[in-house]
Amino acid sequence: MMKKILYSAICLFIAFSQGVAQQRPNVIFILADDLGHGDLSCLNPGSKISTPNIDRLAREGKIFSDAHSPASLCTPTRYGLLTGRYAWRTGLKKGVLKHYDPPLIEKERFTVGRLFQDNQYATACIGKWHLGWDWPLKNNGFFRDSVTDEHITPKDRLRIEQWVDFSKPLQNGPTTRGFDYYFGDDVPNYPPYAFFENDRVLGSPELLKPDSMYGHPGFMVRGWDLEAVVPTITNKAVEYILAKGRSRKPFFLFFALTSPHVPIAPSARFKGSSKAGPYGDFVQETDDAVAQVIKAVAAAGIAQNTIIIFTSDNGSPGQDGKGMSGAMNAVMNYGHFPNHPFRGMKTDLWEGGHHVPFIVRWPGKVKAGSTSDATICHTDFMATCAEILSSPIPEKEGQDSYSLMPLLLDMKDRRFDRPHTIHHSSEGIFAIRQKDWKLIMTGNSGGGLVPSAPDTINGTPVNRQLYDMRKDPTERNNLYLKFPEKAKALEALLQRSK
Repeated sequence: MMKKILYSAICLFIAFSQGVAQQRPNVIFILADDLGHGDLSCLNPGSKISTPNIDRLAREGKIFSDAHSPASLCTPTRYGLLTGRYAWRTGLKKGVLKHYDPPLIEKERFTVGRLFQDNQYATACIGKWHLGWDWPLKNNGFFRDSVTDEHITPKDRLRIEQWVDFSKPLQNGPTTRGFDYYFGDDVPNYPPYAFFENDRVLGSPELLKPDSMYGHPGFMVRGWDLEAVVPTITNKAVEYILAKGRSRKPFFLFFALTSPHVPIAPSARFKGSSKAGPYGDFVQETDDAVAQVIKAVAAAGIAQNTIIIFTSDNGSPGQDGKGMSGAMNAVMNYGHFPNHPFRGMKTDLWEGGHHVPFIVRWPGKVKAGSTSDATICHTDFMATCAEILSSPIPEKEGQDSYSLMPLLLDMKDRRFDRPHTIHHSSEGIFAIRQKDWKLIMTGNSGGGLVPSAPDTINGTPVNRQLYDMRKDPTERNNLYLKFPEKAKALEALLQRSK
């Protein structure tokens, strides 16, 4: 009898514990790749692209109209998102990781994935990783051991790649950085051209990519199809949501899309679907991937207890998709302005490089159809999740992260307390934003697509740009000479913050 009572008590405790756990929301973070602020029809009435499903998230959630990626290109943004730290605090001071580079996230670094794992969540990363792995060689060393010069040529990489042992497990990837499960293709324009699952490359990348196929030289699996990448990772995300929806355990899914980044490879169903060429078609396929996530959440019966966040890793370079790539800003020939209404593009310190869409849907918590004009950054994701979970961030971790909860829940008795935001270009140049003021630390945007030359004000050369973002969000009126003390104060603040 006592055993039955004890067993019943244990069952009740387990049921209660699971019930409490299930009250904690599932979290799905969707990160588009190279999607501009002006690509979305809900943010740009003149867009030549239709994004009804992302627009739906906006209607049912909150738009953050002054949201920023921590850098104006890929790898550093992903690092900042997952660690709550700016990537320039690491050894990566500019640019992105190249193929076969070692991990950027330090082995002991606390990540958002680990935060969720510590709180008994299932965690998964599906899609683009681009944060490095340790690649084993056939001589039992690692690819990183053969790369001693940062200026290593593509030919050198290809030579070393021939010694990679694709049959061995990869080391120090997503499953060692806070994710129970990983599926993706790492980087769509880098070798090896194959899908990865957990710490394995699927298939045998034994063929050299033909020159006719878009991407860096390297190995691929037989039959690799660039147009199949987005549909495949989307299907995996849907499968994961449906499977976890049947479980009582909450989950965190980082769904890192590879679109509309090059190779601009819309699948057959979307070709010709937009008014902005192949690029527009690929954005519309991105929107459809969001639709499938929304439908899966509804089908799993977890919509009321699931937070969906949609954003991009940086601004758009505006390529039109010709040859799966195209010239920068060529999509404007269709009358489409991917970073509308901002100046600049991907890699820049001007707003077009890092001012991105950011939408949060959280039924019953976030007011539908609401907006916030507070300046926020992707690094704020960690502190926000920590507050949702009532789980503190370890000391000296996530130092560039500030909780968005006051903004999400429209708290009247608490202000959002981000003191300033630092922007970082592809060339390693900085800008700093504090309230309405933004200081750019060079005469131009600092990006890789703009010549490095001094700006001029009334014919006077200046090596800084200062903008009042409230009055001049398109950054056309440099106030550096008019407000030198403000510029000096911002520069001092930037130096203290590094």
